[in-house]
Amino acid sequence: MNTKLLKKLSEAVGLGHITDVREIAKAELAKYASVREFGSIGLIAEINNGKEKTVMLEAHIDEVSFIVTHVFESGFLKVSNVGGNDGRILPATPVTVHGKTDIPAVFASNPPHLSGENEAKTADEAIIDTGLCNKLKDIVSPGDYVTYDRNFSEFSGGRVSGKSLDDRAAVACLIEIASRVYDKALPVNLVFCLSEQEELGTRGAKTAAFSIDCDEAVAIDVSFGDAPDVPPTKCGRLGGGAMIGISPILNRKITDKLTTVAEDKNIPHQFEVMGGTTGTDADVISVSKDGIPCGLISIPLRNMHTPAEVIDMADLDSICDILEGYLLSGGAL
Repeated sequence: MNTKLLKKLSEAVGLGHITDVREIAKAELAKYASVREFGSIGLIAEINNGKEKTVMLEAHIDEVSFIVTHVFESGFLKVSNVGGNDGRILPATPVTVHGKTDIPAVFASNPPHLSGENEAKTADEAIIDTGLCNKLKDIVSPGDYVTYDRNFSEFSGGRVSGKSLDDRAAVACLIEIASRVYDKALPVNLVFCLSEQEELGTRGAKTAAFSIDCDEAVAIDVSFGDAPDVPPTKCGRLGGGAMIGISPILNRKITDKLTTVAEDKNIPHQFEVMGGTTGTDADVISVSKDGIPCGLISIPLRNMHTPAEVIDMADLDSICDILEGYLLSGGAL
Protein backbone atom coordinates (compact mmCIF):
# COMPACT_ATOMS: atom_id res chain seq x y z
CA MET A 1 0.00 0.00 0.00
CA ASN A 2 1.24 3.46 -0.94
CA THR A 3 1.61 5.39 2.34
CA LYS A 4 2.41 8.63 0.49
CA LEU A 5 -0.93 8.44 -1.34
CA LEU A 6 -2.80 7.78 1.90
CA LYS A 7 -1.08 10.81 3.45
CA LYS A 8 -2.26 13.03 0.57
CA LEU A 9 -5.81 11.72 0.84
CA SER A 10 -5.89 12.08 4.62
CA GLU A 11 -4.61 15.65 4.73
CA ALA A 12 -6.75 16.89 1.82
CA VAL A 13 -10.09 18.60 2.35
CA GLY A 14 -13.24 17.22 0.79
CA LEU A 15 -16.72 18.40 1.70
CA GLY A 16 -19.39 20.45 -0.02
CA HIS A 17 -17.88 22.70 -2.68
CA ILE A 18 -14.31 22.04 -1.47
CA THR A 19 -13.15 19.17 -3.68
CA ASP A 20 -9.39 18.93 -3.05
CA VAL A 21 -9.52 15.23 -2.18
CA ARG A 22 -11.82 14.49 -5.13
CA GLU A 23 -9.22 15.99 -7.48
CA ILE A 24 -6.46 13.83 -5.99
CA ALA A 25 -8.53 10.67 -6.33
CA LYS A 26 -9.65 11.57 -9.84
CA ALA A 27 -6.06 12.05 -11.02
CA GLU A 28 -4.99 8.72 -9.51
CA LEU A 29 -7.91 6.68 -10.85
CA ALA A 30 -7.59 8.23 -14.33
CA LYS A 31 -4.32 6.31 -14.69
CA TYR A 32 -6.26 3.05 -14.74
CA ALA A 33 -9.91 3.72 -15.59
CA SER A 34 -12.37 6.03 -17.28
CA VAL A 35 -13.37 8.60 -14.65
CA ARG A 36 -16.36 10.92 -14.43
CA GLU A 37 -17.86 13.15 -11.77
CA PHE A 38 -21.54 12.80 -11.08
CA GLY A 39 -23.41 15.30 -8.92
CA SER A 40 -23.37 14.65 -5.19
CA ILE A 41 -22.17 11.09 -5.75
CA GLY A 42 -18.53 12.04 -6.09
CA LEU A 43 -16.48 10.01 -8.55
CA ILE A 44 -17.19 7.00 -10.72
CA ALA A 45 -14.34 5.15 -12.44
CA GLU A 46 -15.02 2.31 -14.87
CA ILE A 47 -12.97 -0.50 -16.36
CA ASN A 48 -15.28 -1.83 -19.08
CA ASN A 49 -14.09 -5.12 -20.53
CA GLY A 50 -17.27 -5.81 -22.48
CA LYS A 51 -18.25 -8.54 -20.03
CA GLU A 52 -21.82 -9.46 -19.13
CA LYS A 53 -21.32 -8.95 -15.40
CA THR A 54 -20.40 -5.75 -13.52
CA VAL A 55 -19.02 -5.50 -9.98
CA MET A 56 -19.01 -2.24 -8.04
CA LEU A 57 -16.51 -1.43 -5.29
CA GLU A 58 -17.60 1.54 -3.15
CA ALA A 59 -16.06 3.77 -0.47
CA HIS A 60 -17.00 7.22 0.76
CA ILE A 61 -14.70 10.17 0.27
CA ASP A 62 -16.24 12.82 2.56
CA GLU A 63 -15.13 13.67 6.09
CA VAL A 64 -16.67 14.80 9.36
CA SER A 65 -16.32 18.55 9.79
CA PHE A 66 -18.14 21.70 10.92
CA ILE A 67 -20.10 24.58 9.42
CA VAL A 68 -20.01 28.18 10.67
CA THR A 69 -23.32 29.35 12.16
CA HIS A 70 -22.30 32.72 13.64
CA VAL A 71 -19.37 35.14 13.42
CA PHE A 72 -18.59 37.33 16.45
CA GLU A 73 -16.88 40.72 16.17
CA SER A 74 -14.41 39.57 18.81
CA GLY A 75 -12.84 36.94 16.52
CA PHE A 76 -14.80 33.92 17.70
CA LEU A 77 -17.05 31.55 15.72
CA LYS A 78 -19.97 29.32 16.53
CA VAL A 79 -20.27 26.14 14.48
CA SER A 80 -22.45 23.10 14.05
CA ASN A 81 -21.52 19.51 13.22
CA VAL A 82 -21.26 18.21 9.68
CA GLY A 83 -21.39 14.53 10.56
CA GLY A 84 -20.81 12.86 13.91
CA ASN A 85 -17.80 14.57 15.45
CA ASP A 86 -16.70 13.40 18.89
CA GLY A 87 -17.43 16.42 21.08
CA ARG A 88 -15.20 15.14 23.89
CA ILE A 89 -12.03 16.05 22.02
CA LEU A 90 -12.96 19.51 20.75
CA PRO A 91 -11.44 21.82 23.45
CA ALA A 92 -7.98 23.04 22.29
CA THR A 93 -8.23 21.14 18.97
CA PRO A 94 -6.62 23.00 16.02
CA VAL A 95 -8.82 23.56 12.95
CA THR A 96 -8.75 25.34 9.60
CA VAL A 97 -11.56 27.74 8.71
CA HIS A 98 -12.26 27.78 4.97
CA GLY A 99 -13.45 31.33 4.36
CA LYS A 100 -12.36 33.64 1.54
CA THR A 101 -8.93 32.39 2.52
CA ASP A 102 -7.97 29.49 4.78
CA ILE A 103 -7.17 30.63 8.31
CA PRO A 104 -5.81 28.64 11.27
CA ALA A 105 -7.92 28.56 14.40
CA VAL A 106 -8.55 26.47 17.52
CA PHE A 107 -11.50 25.37 19.59
CA ALA A 108 -11.45 27.43 22.79
CA SER A 109 -10.80 25.64 26.07
CA ASN A 110 -11.57 26.96 29.52
CA PRO A 111 -8.68 26.72 32.01
CA PRO A 112 -8.99 23.60 34.15
CA HIS A 113 -9.17 25.87 37.20
CA LEU A 114 -12.43 27.36 35.87
CA SER A 115 -13.89 24.31 34.16
CA GLY A 116 -16.91 22.52 35.48
CA GLU A 117 -20.37 21.59 34.43
CA ASN A 118 -20.43 24.37 31.83
CA GLU A 119 -17.52 22.96 29.81
CA ALA A 120 -18.54 22.49 26.13
CA LYS A 121 -19.43 18.92 25.26
CA THR A 122 -20.75 19.33 21.70
CA ALA A 123 -19.86 21.39 18.65
CA ASP A 124 -22.97 23.52 19.13
CA GLU A 125 -21.77 24.46 22.63
CA ALA A 126 -18.14 25.07 21.63
CA ILE A 127 -16.50 28.26 20.38
CA ILE A 128 -13.67 28.60 17.86
CA ASP A 129 -11.00 31.25 18.40
CA THR A 130 -9.49 32.70 15.19
CA GLY A 131 -7.54 35.55 16.79
CA LEU A 132 -8.64 37.93 14.05
CA CYS A 133 -10.91 40.21 16.12
CA ASN A 134 -12.77 42.77 13.97
CA LYS A 135 -11.19 41.56 10.71
CA LEU A 136 -12.96 38.23 10.88
CA LYS A 137 -16.23 39.20 9.15
CA ASP A 138 -14.26 40.29 6.08
CA ILE A 139 -13.00 36.71 5.65
CA VAL A 140 -15.49 34.31 7.23
CA SER A 141 -19.27 34.08 6.77
CA PRO A 142 -21.99 31.77 8.08
CA GLY A 143 -22.02 28.66 5.93
CA ASP A 144 -18.22 28.42 5.58
CA TYR A 145 -16.70 25.06 6.47
CA VAL A 146 -14.23 24.19 9.21
CA THR A 147 -12.03 21.08 9.17
CA TYR A 148 -9.56 19.51 11.57
CA ASP A 149 -5.97 20.72 11.14
CA ARG A 150 -3.86 17.61 11.58
CA ASN A 151 -0.83 16.26 9.75
CA PHE A 152 -0.63 12.57 8.87
CA SER A 153 1.83 10.68 11.10
CA GLU A 154 3.61 7.36 10.69
CA PHE A 155 3.94 5.35 13.90
CA SER A 156 6.21 2.41 14.61
CA GLY A 157 5.20 -1.05 13.48
CA GLY A 158 3.38 0.00 10.31
CA ARG A 159 0.62 2.02 11.96
CA VAL A 160 -0.39 5.51 10.94
CA SER A 161 -2.55 8.30 12.34
CA GLY A 162 -4.41 11.20 10.76
CA LYS A 163 -7.73 12.85 10.12
CA SER A 164 -10.42 11.39 7.83
CA LEU A 165 -8.86 7.93 7.58
CA ASP A 166 -12.58 7.16 7.80
CA ASP A 167 -12.92 6.59 4.89
CA ARG A 168 -9.89 7.82 2.96
CA ALA A 169 -8.08 4.60 3.89
CA ALA A 170 -10.71 2.72 1.89
CA VAL A 171 -10.35 5.22 -0.98
CA ALA A 172 -6.63 4.42 -1.01
CA CYS A 173 -7.54 0.73 -1.21
CA LEU A 174 -9.74 1.31 -4.27
CA ILE A 175 -6.95 3.19 -6.05
CA GLU A 176 -4.48 0.42 -5.16
CA ILE A 177 -6.87 -2.26 -6.47
CA ALA A 178 -7.35 -0.33 -9.72
CA SER A 179 -3.56 -0.24 -10.19
CA ARG A 180 -3.35 -3.99 -9.68
CA VAL A 181 -6.15 -5.18 -11.97
CA TYR A 182 -6.50 -2.65 -14.80
CA ASP A 183 -4.14 -4.50 -17.15
CA LYS A 184 -5.21 -8.02 -16.17
CA ALA A 185 -7.76 -10.28 -17.84
CA LEU A 186 -10.68 -9.42 -15.59
CA PRO A 187 -13.71 -11.65 -16.13
CA VAL A 188 -16.04 -8.78 -15.08
CA ASN A 189 -16.58 -5.11 -15.75
CA LEU A 190 -15.46 -3.09 -12.75
CA VAL A 191 -16.87 0.16 -11.36
CA PHE A 192 -15.23 2.14 -8.56
CA CYS A 193 -17.58 4.50 -6.74
CA LEU A 194 -16.22 7.17 -4.38
CA SER A 195 -19.38 8.58 -2.84
CA GLU A 196 -19.90 11.76 -0.87
CA GLN A 197 -22.17 12.68 2.04
CA GLU A 198 -21.95 9.31 3.79
CA GLU A 199 -21.44 11.16 7.05
CA LEU A 200 -24.75 12.97 6.43
CA GLY A 201 -26.83 9.81 6.02
CA THR A 202 -25.30 7.73 3.19
CA ARG A 203 -26.73 10.19 0.66
CA GLY A 204 -24.14 9.75 -2.09
CA ALA A 205 -24.32 5.97 -2.07
CA LYS A 206 -28.11 6.09 -2.46
CA THR A 207 -27.90 7.96 -5.73
CA ALA A 208 -24.78 6.12 -6.88
CA ALA A 209 -26.30 2.68 -6.45
CA PHE A 210 -29.42 3.80 -8.29
CA SER A 211 -27.50 5.19 -11.26
CA ILE A 212 -24.81 2.51 -11.66
CA ASP A 213 -25.85 -0.64 -13.45
CA CYS A 214 -24.06 -3.35 -11.46
CA ASP A 215 -24.82 -6.97 -10.61
CA GLU A 216 -23.14 -7.02 -7.22
CA ALA A 217 -21.19 -4.69 -4.95
CA VAL A 218 -18.76 -4.60 -2.06
CA ALA A 219 -18.57 -1.57 0.22
CA ILE A 220 -15.31 -0.75 2.02
CA ASP A 221 -15.46 1.27 5.23
CA VAL A 222 -13.95 1.39 8.72
CA SER A 223 -15.10 -0.16 11.97
CA PHE A 224 -14.13 -0.04 15.63
CA GLY A 225 -10.53 -0.97 16.39
CA ASP A 226 -9.31 -2.63 19.57
CA ALA A 227 -8.13 -0.69 22.62
CA PRO A 228 -7.81 -1.60 26.32
CA ASP A 229 -11.18 -0.09 27.20
CA VAL A 230 -13.12 -1.32 24.14
CA PRO A 231 -15.05 -4.62 24.55
CA PRO A 232 -13.38 -7.24 22.32
CA THR A 233 -16.81 -8.41 21.16
CA LYS A 234 -17.45 -4.99 19.61
CA CYS A 235 -14.21 -4.36 17.72
CA GLY A 236 -11.62 -5.73 15.35
CA ARG A 237 -7.92 -6.14 16.05
CA LEU A 238 -5.54 -3.72 14.37
CA GLY A 239 -3.18 -5.85 12.27
CA GLY A 240 -5.64 -8.75 12.29
CA GLY A 241 -6.60 -8.23 8.66
CA ALA A 242 -9.74 -7.23 6.82
CA MET A 243 -12.98 -7.33 8.79
CA ILE A 244 -15.40 -9.32 6.62
CA GLY A 245 -18.93 -8.27 7.46
CA ILE A 246 -21.68 -10.74 8.30
CA SER A 247 -25.20 -9.32 8.56
CA PRO A 248 -28.78 -10.10 7.51
CA ILE A 249 -28.64 -7.17 5.09
CA LEU A 250 -25.45 -8.44 3.40
CA ASN A 251 -25.49 -11.06 0.65
CA ARG A 252 -24.26 -14.34 2.12
CA LYS A 253 -22.81 -15.61 -1.14
CA ILE A 254 -20.61 -12.52 -1.39
CA THR A 255 -19.57 -12.85 2.25
CA ASP A 256 -18.71 -16.52 1.75
CA LYS A 257 -16.73 -15.80 -1.43
CA LEU A 258 -14.69 -13.09 0.27
CA THR A 259 -13.97 -15.54 3.08
CA THR A 260 -13.02 -18.33 0.67
CA VAL A 261 -10.57 -16.07 -1.17
CA ALA A 262 -8.97 -15.05 2.14
CA GLU A 263 -8.70 -18.64 3.34
CA ASP A 264 -7.41 -20.06 0.06
CA LYS A 265 -4.72 -17.41 -0.23
CA ASN A 266 -3.86 -17.34 3.51
CA ILE A 267 -4.72 -13.65 3.71
CA PRO A 268 -5.20 -12.36 7.28
CA HIS A 269 -8.85 -11.65 8.00
CA GLN A 270 -11.39 -11.48 10.80
CA PHE A 271 -15.15 -11.26 11.03
CA GLU A 272 -17.54 -8.53 12.07
CA VAL A 273 -20.99 -9.89 12.91
CA MET A 274 -23.91 -7.47 13.01
CA GLY A 275 -27.48 -8.40 13.88
CA GLY A 276 -29.07 -5.78 11.65
CA THR A 277 -27.88 -2.85 9.58
CA THR A 278 -24.16 -2.12 9.30
CA GLY A 279 -24.04 1.68 9.62
CA THR A 280 -22.26 1.88 6.25
CA ASP A 281 -23.14 2.56 2.63
CA ALA A 282 -23.85 -1.17 2.25
CA ASP A 283 -27.19 -0.54 3.96
CA VAL A 284 -28.49 1.66 1.15
CA ILE A 285 -26.76 -0.13 -1.71
CA SER A 286 -28.49 -3.38 -0.75
CA VAL A 287 -31.97 -1.82 -1.08
CA SER A 288 -31.36 0.24 -4.21
CA LYS A 289 -33.44 -0.55 -7.32
CA ASP A 290 -34.69 -4.10 -6.87
CA GLY A 291 -31.92 -4.85 -4.37
CA ILE A 292 -28.22 -4.95 -5.26
CA PRO A 293 -26.45 -7.91 -3.62
CA CYS A 294 -23.80 -6.30 -1.44
CA GLY A 295 -20.92 -7.35 0.77
CA LEU A 296 -18.84 -5.36 3.25
CA ILE A 297 -15.17 -5.26 4.22
CA SER A 298 -14.01 -2.91 6.98
CA ILE A 299 -10.74 -1.55 8.32
CA PRO A 300 -10.20 -1.65 12.11
CA LEU A 301 -9.77 1.97 13.22
CA ARG A 302 -9.15 3.62 16.58
CA ASN A 303 -10.32 7.09 17.66
CA MET A 304 -13.15 7.21 15.12
CA HIS A 305 -14.45 10.65 14.06
CA THR A 306 -11.49 12.48 15.57
CA PRO A 307 -8.41 14.10 13.97
CA ALA A 308 -6.22 11.32 15.40
CA GLU A 309 -7.64 8.15 13.85
CA VAL A 310 -5.25 5.18 13.87
CA ILE A 311 -5.03 2.20 11.49
CA ASP A 312 -2.56 -0.54 10.62
CA MET A 313 -1.29 -0.47 7.02
CA ALA A 314 -1.19 -4.27 6.96
CA ASP A 315 -5.00 -4.31 7.17
CA LEU A 316 -5.19 -2.26 3.96
CA ASP A 317 -2.93 -4.78 2.23
CA SER A 318 -5.24 -7.54 3.42
CA ILE A 319 -8.29 -5.83 1.93
CA CYS A 320 -6.54 -5.22 -1.40
CA ASP A 321 -5.34 -8.83 -1.59
CA ILE A 322 -8.80 -10.22 -0.87
CA LEU A 323 -10.61 -7.97 -3.33
CA GLU A 324 -8.03 -8.54 -6.06
CA GLY A 325 -8.58 -12.29 -5.74
CA TYR A 326 -12.34 -11.79 -5.58
CA LEU A 327 -12.39 -9.79 -8.82
CA LEU A 328 -10.01 -12.08 -10.73
CA SER A 329 -12.24 -15.03 -9.80
CA GLY A 330 -15.30 -13.29 -11.24
CA GLY A 331 -17.04 -12.22 -8.04
CA ALA A 332 -19.62 -14.28 -6.20
CA LEU A 333 -22.84 -14.35 -8.23
